[in-house]
Amino acid sequence: MRAVPLEEDPIGVEAGVAPHAHTWQRVQLARHPKRPHTLDYIDRLITGFQEIHGDRTFGDDAAIVCGYGCFEDSPIMVIGHQKGRDTKQKLKRNFAMPKPEGYRKALRCMELAAKFKRPIVCLLDTPGAYPGIDAEERGQAEAIAVNLREMTRLGVPVISIVIGEGGSGGALALGVANRVYMMENSIYSVISPESCAAIIWRDAGKAELAAAALRLTSRDLLDLKLIDGVIPEPPGGAQEDWDTAAKLLANTLRPALAELGKMSGPELVDHRYEKFRHMANFFEEA
Repeated sequence: MRAVPLEEDPIGVEAGVAPHAHTWQRVQLARHPKRPHTLDYIDRLITGFQEIHGDRTFGDDAAIVCGYGCFEDSPIMVIGHQKGRDTKQKLKRNFAMPKPEGYRKALRCMELAAKFKRPIVCLLDTPGAYPGIDAEERGQAEAIAVNLREMTRLGVPVISIVIGEGGSGGALALGVANRVYMMENSIYSVISPESCAAIIWRDAGKAELAAAALRLTSRDLLDLKLIDGVIPEPPGGAQEDWDTAAKLLANTLRPALAELGKMSGPELVDHRYEKFRHMANFFEEA
């Protein structure tokens, strides 16, 4: 299912330029420092937003923002990664790389939403989960794994939208949804291009080649049927016009919430299970 029909590539295709160069341009756009982040979309789309803090176990992780609000007068729970703008904000938000308490806070809010029958909207924008020693000591892998398991069991609509970088398990921990969409210039991958290149070629400088091989763009993932649709962006990218980018996102979110809202809790759980169960099933003719 496509969110909207894709228009011509806003980046353009130049004669004589290697195809992987265009993929790398997408990566650069997804990481653009002026690209709108979770709080920017919340400011434009959600009224009466009330943020929820802490995981009730260790602390509050500012890399993930959670809270209740209303989308067009309908109450929803919004959860998303938050990057900073300046150095101070980036350090506070840990460059949008969550620690275990961030994922546990997100899960607490998801369970709260399920209790009160509120749809959940997740905005994905992270280079990946934080790989530091303190995060590993507090159970980073376990926190992500529990989120993956529990998101499959939520009896309310869950919609995930990649708005920038969708990096590794750090993004997937908020990505087990009934509908998964990507902004046109976002990326979604099991590993960053730099890390992939460092593993495969022992050279992080070959990230451009790795990006093409990973097939991490919205068009690639739509072709592979790993996402449900692509949300177009203003000419030049979402960073050029935040208001229009938010309106385009809302145009996809609105019908998705309406469609999923007609399904019962068990139907939503079964729908989510079947969706992920059938991913990566390929048949080749002899």
